[in-house]
Amino acid sequence: MSETFDEATTLKRRTFVAASTAVAGLPLLSSDRLPTATAAATPAPADRLSTVRLTVNGEQRTAQVDNRTSLLDLLREHLDLPGTKKGCDQGACGACTVLVDDRRVNACLTLAVMHQGARVTTIEGLARGEQLHPLQQAFIDHDGLQCGYCTPGQVMSGVACIAEGHTGSRAEIREWMSGNLCRCGAYTNIVSAIEQTAKEA
Repeated sequence: MSETFDEATTLKRRTFVAASTAVAGLPLLSSDRLPTATAAATPAPADRLSTVRLTVNGEQRTAQVDNRTSLLDLLREHLDLPGTKKGCDQGACGACTVLVDDRRVNACLTLAVMHQGARVTTIEGLARGEQLHPLQQAFIDHDGLQCGYCTPGQVMSGVACIAEGHTGSRAEIREWMSGNLCRCGAYTNIVSAIEQTAKEA
């Protein structure tokens, strides 16, 4: 009885998956086409590798990466700079915001090889020794963080927001910071931190 039940359940699941993928217009992969752990761990061929040279936080850095490597993965996995966070990995949350040639960029959405010779600033590069960047200090003063996961991206985006001159009002700050999400809901305090820093700049 249990064998019959298991077979019937398996058939129903297969039918459902096949129908779902057909409706969505997606190809149904057979088991021999599914990626394996061995395939995923296989190094990229030499023709898919590039040597990337960047100035990161004022220091010349070089790494050989797969051409498909994002700037985010270059920073975190190759250059040992884990301050830039991987959130959604789809450019929707802003946790990976860094400055590239003084412009804010979602590091998860851009390839490392696209920024050959660029100047990249991450959260690790804002402080000067023990002296915090004014916006970092303002985040502490205004309690602009709770869990802290989004904070590096918020700070980097806030630095750019101030440099761009988008701090004429709290509403303007909110508009230009809308690409950075905070699941803890510290938005009011984040705006206050940026507002204070802009006034003191």
